[in-house]
Amino acid sequence: MIKKHIPNFITSLNLFSGAMAVYFAFQANYELVLILVLLAAVFDFLDGFAARLLKAYSPMGKELDSLADVISFGMAPGAVAFSLLRASELPEWLAFAGFIIPVFSALRLAKFNIDERQTTSFMGMPTPANAIFWIGLGFSYHESLAKQPYFVLGFIALMSLLLVSELPMFSLKFKNLKWKDNSWQFVFLAVCCCLLIFLKLDAFAPIIGCYITISIIKRFVG
Repeated sequence: MIKKHIPNFITSLNLFSGAMAVYFAFQANYELVLILVLLAAVFDFLDGFAARLLKAYSPMGKELDSLADVISFGMAPGAVAFSLLRASELPEWLAFAGFIIPVFSALRLAKFNIDERQTTSFMGMPTPANAIFWIGLGFSYHESLAKQPYFVLGFIALMSLLLVSELPMFSLKFKNLKWKDNSWQFVFLAVCCCLLIFLKLDAFAPIIGCYITISIIKRFVG
């Protein structure tokens, strides 16, 4: 019955990658943080895929997944925000505002676990998307943000509120390949491709900005 433990093993790799990302975020090594959080996101996808493939669902796996996500997609981006603020000229105690992010990430994950509405889409910002936004900021814009730390504080407030908001945000899960059923997903993927072509590795934070914008437009357009 080894196969039933495979998804939990993959989830543990997610957690391990996230824990290393936290360490390197405190060292302001944003390149390694980027690699490790993206690796954690891959493991986060693969554990669910493995569970479905092997039919190895378990209550423990669900709980472990949330605990891993708190580290990889909550504490790691919080450590990035902490390091960005610590590098600025603001009082050192203000850097601890970065740890608001893991608090709201935990609230987001707890809400997700009990919210039956979030089966095919999301209510509020998914924690992996928030994490990608922060690792993108750290990797590409840490020098500029050290000089403009109030932007970091503003992003902390905005992204924390989005995590627990009631804003509907679309999932990248495709029902099929028809344009009619997946038009917003196709538009988002096209925008992502353009941003990656022109901005390359500097595209991560703008991609999440576009995800938020498209979700808001979808909310009002339908």
